[in-house]
Amino acid sequence: MRQGIPSGAPVTAHRPVLLDAALAALVVGDCEGWFVDATYGRGGHSRGLLERMGAKARLLALDQDPEAVRHGQDSLGGDPRVVIRHGNFESLASHVRTVAGDAPVRGVLMDLGVSSPQLDTADRGFSFQADGPLDMRMDPTRGDSAAEWLADAAEDEIARVLWRYGEERHGRRIARAICRARVEAPILTTGRLASVIAAAVPGRAGTRRHPATRSFQAVRIHVNRELEVLDRGLEQAVAVLAPGGRLAVISFHSLEDRAVKRYLRRLSEPDPVYRGLPDMPAHARPTLRLVGRAQRADDAELAANPRARSATLRVAEKC
Repeated sequence: MRQGIPSGAPVTAHRPVLLDAALAALVVGDCEGWFVDATYGRGGHSRGLLERMGAKARLLALDQDPEAVRHGQDSLGGDPRVVIRHGNFESLASHVRTVAGDAPVRGVLMDLGVSSPQLDTADRGFSFQADGPLDMRMDPTRGDSAAEWLADAAEDEIARVLWRYGEERHGRRIARAICRARVEAPILTTGRLASVIAAAVPGRAGTRRHPATRSFQAVRIHVNRELEVLDRGLEQAVAVLAPGGRLAVISFHSLEDRAVKRYLRRLSEPDPVYRGLPDMPAHARPTLRLVGRAQRADDAELAANPRARSATLRVAEKC
């Protein structure tokens, strides 16, 4: 079955998060060279970049979701300044070399969130708000789905994933319930998994959060190897940037934001071995300069797009 937006399915319009702040941070002056939107999604940030870029600048738009790539080709494929490629952070440097060669890269944007069409399309399996196949893959052409992983994973492994990626304190109890339930019948839908989790978790009176929220996040992160891919993507983004080029990263949960914060901070400090010396060798000097503080959506954006509530933007410039 073709993954993506089924015919006639209601899909919420995707609102790019922290658009103005990200564009203001990335596009400084009338820049030539290349910009990279490493997570095209539904093109909100890409369109904003195209409006602000200099006339001679070019844009490489990447996405690991084939549906997003098709959207980009339909929406922006006629613009000669744009190159659209299927791939994720792990292949960022390779795509940049292929399309840009030795031309300078002035900015890289990484929006780590799940897009509204992915969340709102039941067939993608990211959300329990509507029942659908338990998939959760950003790229449904690669790897095991969430249903396939849960069918075979050991109880200890499931519990570790729920704690590590969802900080779910009832992870052991939930993992045990999943293993019992899959003996009775395979867990193939988001609704069934959410029901199994809800039945396993002690009463949560007074809380608005569904008991399956943390577990769904954890399974999605694991299935897509999100934190591992992020680490590699950050390294590659910094590597391809020209001096003075900027990296802007929008994260949506604490695990992502901590990883981004630590990486940017580490590269913005000199090698501690040489700290304080008057003549510091080049390899020991900071690679990045932090640009401003972490930014979050203001009240106006939150009113228009509640999903921006957890978004955090961090920006750094290559020295």
